[in-house]
Amino acid sequence: MNPKKLLIAFIAAFVFIFLFEFVLHAKLLHNAYQETSTLWRTEEGFNSHFPLLLLGQAIIAFFFTMIFASGFGGGGPGAGVKFGIMFAFVGVGATLIQFAVQPLTTKILMAWSIGGLIEFAIVGAIVGAIYKPSPSA
Repeated sequence: MNPKKLLIAFIAAFVFIFLFEFVLHAKLLHNAYQETSTLWRTEEGFNSHFPLLLLGQAIIAFFFTMIFASGFGGGGPGAGVKFGIMFAFVGVGATLIQFAVQPLTTKILMAWSIGGLIEFAIVGAIVGAIYKPSPSA
């Protein structure tokens, strides 16, 4: 493993995940969450738990990057997209389970699933572009 590329790929993945999820959840799904407001924390409660949100995103970015570097690192952006889509389908499965046990709307289910597929395909491309083999390899 190349620690320098790994660190840069992790940081890039984390920044993208944070920004993508902010746009998806705070902007695009804001009204959908308002319609189901009894399911979510208050703004004050959310803000007090915000460090855990960041930690969760960092853990996802770190392990996404580590798994990619461990088994897909020689493939570049294309392998990253492929890995990202496979990774996202794990999230789709978890989202379906959550939908089965929590009264989410179909709109939220679809947004989380499609958003996750787009998000992790792009994260995969970013990580793959950064953590690709050097030309001399």
